[in-house]
This record gives sequence, structure tokens and C-alpha cells, in this order.
Amino acid sequence: MAAPAACTRFSDNYELKEELGKGAFSVVRRCVQKSTGLEFAAKIINTKKLSARDFQKLEREARICRKLQHPNIVRLHDSIQEENFHYLVFDLVTGGELFEDIVAREFYSEADASHCIQQILESVNHCHQNGVVHRDLKPENLLLASKQKGAAVKLADFGLAIEVQGEQQAWFGFAGTPGYLSPEVLKKEPYGKPVDIWACGVILYILLVGYPPFWDEDQHRLYAQIKAGAYDYPSPEWDTVTPEAKNLINQMLTVNPSKRITASEALKHPWICQRERVASVVHRQETVDCLKKFNARRKLKGAILTTMLATRNFSSKYDAHGRSIITKKSDGSQVKESTDSSTTLEDDDVKEDKLNKAGVDRSSTVIAKEPEARKQEIIKMTEQLIEAINTGDYEAYTKICDPHLTAFEPEALGNLVEGMDFHKFYFDNVLGKNCKAVNTTILNPHVHLLGEDAACIAYVRLTQYMDKQGQAHTQQSEETRVWHKRDNKWQNVHFHRSGVTGSSPFTFAHK
Repeated sequence: MAAPAACTRFSDNYELKEELGKGAFSVVRRCVQKSTGLEFAAKIINTKKLSARDFQKLEREARICRKLQHPNIVRLHDSIQEENFHYLVFDLVTGGELFEDIVAREFYSEADASHCIQQILESVNHCHQNGVVHRDLKPENLLLASKQKGAAVKLADFGLAIEVQGEQQAWFGFAGTPGYLSPEVLKKEPYGKPVDIWACGVILYILLVGYPPFWDEDQHRLYAQIKAGAYDYPSPEWDTVTPEAKNLINQMLTVNPSKRITASEALKHPWICQRERVASVVHRQETVDCLKKFNARRKLKGAILTTMLATRNFSSKYDAHGRSIITKKSDGSQVKESTDSSTTLEDDDVKEDKLNKAGVDRSSTVIAKEPEARKQEIIKMTEQLIEAINTGDYEAYTKICDPHLTAFEPEALGNLVEGMDFHKFYFDNVLGKNCKAVNTTILNPHVHLLGEDAACIAYVRLTQYMDKQGQAHTQQSEETRVWHKRDNKWQNVHFHRSGVTGSSPFTFAHK
């Protein structure tokens, strides 16, 4: 029955609370069901702004979510259509992302990875049994029901999901996220349920070592790797992974979709259904360390992408300063990676290099991610600023700092200094000249967001360096920096540094 134009059914049944997340056409808010007092997450879509095609996609998402009822899938409880707004009422998922939870654990083993992928496969199997292909399986869409230990993994965001008949294979358009796309989608071949299993293989690989099987800064080279199924198991991190785990990955990352393992078959694999006997229970600290870096890069890319989407600047191969993004491996070599690996692409017209600029937004249905991404961006900017100091790069330093930067620091003898001249003296005469090598570690960074375009970061800074005599020294100081965003660019506008502790032939290791 069509709802009357002035329908107030949503507000009759639910009371809206604070905002949890935001997208281009929608906002996610916590809400309370009046009759029961139960909490939910309401995705509120402004239908006035949607094209007819976007409206169809929204209806498809609601129809698919209504079909799916499984403990490992974020459940849709209600779908309410009013005159200018459509309300989708989902489970309130409070545990955050699975990948963020793993890095906070004290213990993480192969058996834990097996339990994680089992829950993901259970959700995928339920989708496939109901004729649904998710098409966008990735870490951002794997959430935890609550903060409690052992909380269920929940699959979220069915905005790209499609309905298929049986084992039907067809061309449903180019959609997904670069690092998780299957070879058949990249080859523009008919596809179906196996695309989700390929993405599960990528996710399982990351769960075991903390980095993805396919990566390259150049998207075309990344796609060539995926199409060829060109991945390996490098030493030493893969030496400690059981052969059974690798066997399951191999069956998931099989280039030919007709030979790829299915979700129900994967759930019967010994590494999953006999994990107590097969999967290793040794703690994988290296994986946790790698996964922390992987998460930080995903968050930073998400923040950069949000900025680019807002300004309609789609050159996503570059960071916020227009530089090509290259990450350094711990051995000092440079590793190029796909800079847009967490960007969802969708194009019904099959042009793979074009982002879906006007489609239904990919905002999370249930949790707010943007504040966390902004915090990671501030930490990254602070690290870049310190890197400029360590290398004595005054030009890079001035690009990151406001020209009227104010500072309280021991060198200024208790005075507030404004402008760059005071700092330039140290760059010209001290930095890089009194020591051979410098390494800085930021400990316990705390970021306070002050609205959309300002933030404050406080941290402890440890600096190790070799003096000219070859002696190693370590210094510690506490710093607070205030950042402000102007013209989509973060700038350091003020900092306060405590007195330096530790032996030191020069005081300015910490400018």
C-alpha cells in the first residue's frame, strides 16, 4: 500500500539520536524504537537528491537486505518510505571494524584468522543461497556486533549487491574495490557468485600476514597482477603459516571462476572445520604489526578520498600534497602499492577508470568512519612534519607549517615565537649537521578533532641519533601541535614542546 504524502510513520515508531556517519545523500543516526527501547542505526536517504537510477539502486539494496537474515550479516529491521526521505533501519553495530579489533588484541593466531574467515564465509554462503552477490567484500565492510570479546563478525553495506538466478553468470557492470576485484570482472567477462570468494581469498591472505596479495601504485599494473593471479608467499612471514591455510587461499584465488572453491565447499575445508587439529595457535606478532600499518594506510586513503570526492578531484594516485604515495618497507626499500585500494568503483557503463561520481554513496550503513580517518590523517601529517625536521628539509617544513606559526619551546627561553625565521636558523645551521642519522618514534598520539577543519595532537617524541663521534643518543620530549585546514590542506599553526630529557650534544633534535 502506498504511504500517504504526509506519513509520519518513522517518527511515530522511532526517536532519532546522535549522528553516526554521513554520506553525500544520506546520514546515519542512532535511533531508539519507542515501543521496545531497543537501539538501531537509521540510514536516512534524501530521495529528492537521487536520480531515477539511484532510486532503483536504493530499492534494490532494501530488497536484498530484507531477504538476508543471518547472525553474520548486519540486519535490516525496517524500511520506511516517506515523501522526501527513505529510512533504512539496521542493527546498531558498535564493535567497529574487524581489522581494527585484531590489532588491539593481545593474542592473534592462525586459528583466530580461521575463525574470522569462517564467519565471513558463513555470511557469503547465506547470500549465495539467497541468490545475492555482495560484490564489495573488503575490510571496511567487516564489522563487529559489539566491543565484547568474541563478538560476531557482521557483513555490511549491500549498496553494490546484485540478485542472480542460481549459478547464472552475466555482465553486471564494473563494480567493486581495486585490490579485491576478481580477474573475470577485470577481463569484462560474465561473472557471478565466485567474485565474492576471490575477495574472501584476498581478505584471508591479509588476515594471515597483514598485507595484501596484490599491490602496485599503478592501477593498470595492479590489474595485470590480478588477471594473471600473480601472488606468492614470501619468506619469512609465510614460513610459519600451515600448508592447509595456503591451500585454502590457492583454491579461493583460482583465476578460473568455474574451478574456484564455493562458499559451502570452503566451509568444509579442514583448515576451517577442523581448525583445532589443523590451524596453528602460535601468536603472530608480525601480522599484527603489519596490519596496523595496513589499517593506517586504508584510513589515510579514505580521508584523502573523502577530500577528493568533496572537491571532485579524482587524481587518487597522489597524496594530499600531490606526491605519489609510496610506502617504505621496514628494510628501507620502497614498496609501491595501489593508492586507491579502498576506493569503491561502480560503473554500469563499464569504463573501469571512472569513479561513480553520482551514484548512491558508499557511506557505511552502521558505523561512523570519517572521524577516525581524520585522526589518522593528522597523525600522518605530524609524521611528515617530523620527517622534514629530521632530514633538514626546510622547504617541506614550510609547506606543512602556517607562515605565522606560533611556538613555545625550550629554545625560545619561555617566549612565544611567531613566524618561520626563528626555525630557519636551526635548519640552516644545526639540523643535519650535528649528527649522522636520526630516527624518531611517536608514542601514544592522542588526536582531538575540533570540528571539520581543526585538530590538536599530543604525543611523546623519542629521537635517536648518532653524533659525529659515532655515539648513539636518545632524547624524549612531549609535544602538542594544533592543525588547521585551509583550502583542503592541513597546516600546523601552533606547537608547544616540553624540555628535552636525555643526553645530547645539541638541543635541536626535536624542533
